[in-house]
This record gives sequence, C-alpha cells and structure tokens, in this order.
Amino acid sequence: MDTRPTILVFDSGLGGLTVFREVVKARPDAAYIYVADDAFFPYGSHSEQDLVGRIVPLFGDLFATYAPDLVVIACNTASTLVLPRARFATPFVGTVPAIKPACGASKTKLVSVLGTQATVQREYTRALIRDFAQGCAVTLVGSARLAALAEAALRGEAIGDDAVLREIAPCFTAHDGRRTDAVVLACTHYPLLLEPPMRLAPWPVSWIDPAPAIARRVINLIGPPPAGATPVPARAIFASGEVISAALAAALARFGIERAALRAAG
Repeated sequence: MDTRPTILVFDSGLGGLTVFREVVKARPDAAYIYVADDAFFPYGSHSEQDLVGRIVPLFGDLFATYAPDLVVIACNTASTLVLPRARFATPFVGTVPAIKPACGASKTKLVSVLGTQATVQREYTRALIRDFAQGCAVTLVGSARLAALAEAALRGEAIGDDAVLREIAPCFTAHDGRRTDAVVLACTHYPLLLEPPMRLAPWPVSWIDPAPAIARRVINLIGPPPAGATPVPARAIFASGEVISAALAAALARFGIERAALRAAG
C-alpha cells in the first residue's frame, strides 16, 4: 500500500513554484498537486472581501477533490486570509515575509521588504516589523509590476533590465555611512526573477527567500522521507482555463511538474 503523503501547494500564479521546489527537496517522495489560481491573478488587485469570497470556497473544493495530507500556501496574501479561516484538520503551512531572520542577520541594521503593494500595506506586515525589527530601520517597498514580470519571464517572454531596476531601486537606501544589506523577498514570485536584481543591484545585499524555512516547517509537521522512497511526477492545476504554452510547459517540467490540467480548480 502506498502511504506517501499528498501535499497541495497553492498560489495565485507561478510564484509558488519557488516554494514548491524547496518542499520537493525536503520530501521528494510525496505526491504533489500544484494549484495556480491564475484566474484571479494578481491577488493584489482585488479587495480583501473579494479574495476571501474566492479563496475560502476554493479550498473547500480542493479538499473535497484531492484530500491532501498537508497544504502549503505559497502566497503571503492568501496565507493571511485563509489561515485564520481554515476549518480543516489537515495542517497548513503559510508564507509570511521573513523579517525576523533578515533583521537578525543584518549588520548595518538597514533592511528592505520588497513585496506587492497589498503586502506592504497590510497590518500583519507592519506587526512583524514592530515585533521583530530588532533595532533595524525597515523600508517597505511595494512593487506594482515585479510579480507579473516574473510570471512573464517564466513563460518565456523577454524582460528588460530597466523594468526590473525600477521596481527594486527603492530597496537600496543609505544612512550615516550605512547601506541596506538585506532585502526580504515578500512575494514568492520574486525568486523566479532573482538573477536580474542580483546583477542590477547598486551593491551586494542578502536576498532573503522564505522557501527554505517553509520546507523545514513541512518536515517538522510530517517528518522526513522514508528510506528508499521514490519520487512521482507532480501535477499542476490551473484555474484560468488558458492554454499552456510550450515555454510554460517546459518551465513546469524543469520544476518536476509533468502533468497539467485546465479549469480543474475554477
């Protein structure tokens, strides 16, 4: 009897693939379902009321269809809306900006949080700063376009350096001879597009990705993989019903996702 766990990874689009990648490294034996609610992407353009009305019933449908053993919400916005309302016995792992580790490791005490406009405006982000800034001056940078640019890049579209630089430039601040030395990636889409920011940055910084910590939390909840366990191909569910391009199919294959369905989560 196959006792491998079923892990559902949920995001508004493709950004959750960065979390999915790390979780798969931790539990390569699990059966994975990646759900992209791309019909509602980007979440930052919707009101909280509309998002709750969309996401909470959607999770009810997903549980009824797939009965996952664990759910990873690879999206800051969805985590803050779904986790307080989750009424399932199944464990959930959410995503929050990695402000605490970034501020704890900062030497200059100048840290920036790069997120969507919705994320940097939410009270939970400001609460994390109040609780965990550890004496750091934290700059909140709301990007209007970086998540969409990351999605476009993964779909094989050309992305200009100028467009990326405009989104990240406010992260870099200087004060009294000190410069920003850590940037919290407060959107899981951003690691998909990390090479241009690293190359275009005016000086080196640590780019703090929450994905490794999420993978460690998964292991804490369901344990490490058993000896001799073998991986199985993951599948992806896209809510929009749009045709998956050859470039996107190739990108999904690089993440280990070989099967994709349309409208199954809509």
